[in-house]
Amino acid sequence: MDKQPDRFQEQKRRSFWLKHLHQWHWISSAICLVAMLLFAATGITLNHAAQIEAKPSVVAREGVLPEPLARALAGNRGGDKAPLPPELRAWLGSELAVAVDERDAEWSPDEIYVSLPRPGGDAWVSIELPDGAVRYESTDRGWISYFNDLHKGRNTGEAWKWFLDIFAVACLVFCVTGFFLLHIHARNRPVTWPMVALGVAVPLFLAIVFIH
Repeated sequence: MDKQPDRFQEQKRRSFWLKHLHQWHWISSAICLVAMLLFAATGITLNHAAQIEAKPSVVAREGVLPEPLARALAGNRGGDKAPLPPELRAWLGSELAVAVDERDAEWSPDEIYVSLPRPGGDAWVSIELPDGAVRYESTDRGWISYFNDLHKGRNTGEAWKWFLDIFAVACLVFCVTGFFLLHIHARNRPVTWPMVALGVAVPLFLAIVFIH
């Protein structure tokens, strides 16, 4: 007589967990979907980086600072890291179409150097003192390199780093809820745990035997 209520409670508990696990599983999968496709594709391109030919595109520009601005900069003592003055940033933007923002520059008595790395490329600005000669060079390594750098979080800034953290948490939720769903359905799917064991054994075997 007591078995029926116990069975009912067990089914109720199972239904509760199924409902919530499915809910979190699809929510996390929706958050992860596009980024996971990106990371899977760039995983292949990174793994075969040596076979993928890249043709960097280099752009160089030169200019000379107005004399009053060059004189004002020539008085620096060097040895510091600090952003460029607003008037110099404005001149670089208008004359050379270079956006420096408020990133730190390396100041020395005879040169100011600003490194401008970004995903898929690099750039720099050099200002010679006291004559005010300005040189800018930008290297673009293409879209594959751009997405590869997004994968690695290279020169991507704080916003992308936060996105990577949120994406990683969503992936963990997706995997953990998937594991518990496997556990719930394993009774009716005998191949479940052998497949899980295979997913553990294959990378473990490759790491132990072939990676030294």
